[in-house]
Amino acid sequence: MSSPEIASLSWGQMKVKGCSTTYKDCKVWPGGSRTWDWRETGTNHSPGVQPADLEEVVKKGAETVVIGRGMSEALQVPPSTVDYLKKNGIDVLVLQTEKAVEEYNALAARGVRVGGVFHSTC
Repeated sequence: MSSPEIASLSWGQMKVKGCSTTYKDCKVWPGGSRTWDWRETGTNHSPGVQPADLEEVVKKGAETVVIGRGMSEALQVPPSTVDYLKKNGIDVLVLQTEKAVEEYNALAARGVRVGGVFHSTC
């Protein structure tokens, strides 16, 4: 199962190819995507992305995970989150969201089992 292309990104809006939903923040993995609702795990800009935010993406088979920290990189990614991924044998890239989407799409186009979480505002 391939990772879906992120078709468009603008402030507060993301579209994933093959999905009719417009996301503000989203999770993407090989074979699917959904809204990334921070309330599910108590995520906030600080301390930032938690391992719990990434468990679903990992369980769905991502071998590389791209984290988009927002347009102005306001979303933090603590070392414990990066460590969680590395301990599970997963490559991780932490980037500003526009760069993260570019990198994610490039990996997906090469057939990498890539997943990600992307914050589309600040």
